[in-house]
Amino acid sequence: MNTTLLIMAAGLGSRYGGNKQVDHIGPNGEILMEYSIYDALEAGFDKVVFVIRRSMDQMFRELIGDKIAQKVEVAYAFQEYDSLPGGFVPPAERTKPYGTVHAVMCAKDLIHEPFAVINADDYYGKDAFAAMAASLKRLRNEPNKASMVAYYLKNTVSKHGHVTRGVCTTDAEGKLVKVTETFSILPFPDGTIRDIHDNPDGIILDPDALVSMNFWGFAPSFFEAGTAYLDSFLKDPSGDPLKKECLLPALVDTLMHTAGLQVEVLSSNAVWFGVTYKEDKDYVAAELQKLHDDGSYPPAL
Repeated sequence: MNTTLLIMAAGLGSRYGGNKQVDHIGPNGEILMEYSIYDALEAGFDKVVFVIRRSMDQMFRELIGDKIAQKVEVAYAFQEYDSLPGGFVPPAERTKPYGTVHAVMCAKDLIHEPFAVINADDYYGKDAFAAMAASLKRLRNEPNKASMVAYYLKNTVSKHGHVTRGVCTTDAEGKLVKVTETFSILPFPDGTIRDIHDNPDGIILDPDALVSMNFWGFAPSFFEAGTAYLDSFLKDPSGDPLKKECLLPALVDTLMHTAGLQVEVLSSNAVWFGVTYKEDKDYVAAELQKLHDDGSYPPAL
């Protein structure tokens, strides 16, 4: 069965201060998405779709796309304002894309098989891709089911600033029942982790809570529901028109409660790390070096 890995790489990296998706972090100059692609191919994925901006096209192909195309089928989708449904035209002052739902929907004409979605600037771990590959096989004939790899909140925060995470609630069978997009999560000096979005003193969060890091698995029918949701989001007058984003956790939560979508939360021993801020880079580089040293990856990808 064919399975596709969709990599969202069009974000601007405003908190990082540059194009973190293509920053050289590995010991031999590898960029983070090379590790995800390596792990995905080992797990049996046979196609990679990159979602990028048109302005990145030539640079992206030269940096990684052409190299990956020697190993696996590669396709490109472009996340631009002219790819919005219904001919929607954003405000002239808006400079950022419309979020992760928009990114995924840009690839709807390129994917006709079960697929996984990841961020370009996160490391998800070998076990996570193995678990996702097995899940996608189960999704082949289950159009109203999905899956996600979850990570512990305490392992996904940054000491250099606040982060956004989809905090998950599961039932006794391990099925996802709620995703709460939480926008300003910060570790405090007393060891607690708090949401400071509406309160500078913060609301204390469970460090062992499961969170979404945008590693999702969907059937191709997801595109129809996602396009309708994005269209409705764009037409909704609420929110800051210059900053609001249409995010995958919110879409998944809506579909669970309105369309009966069932989401399996995949268990994995994988460890996540990623770069939100420039100061995260040294830690991530050290962790990648360890993975090369212990033989998890070849000397150079």
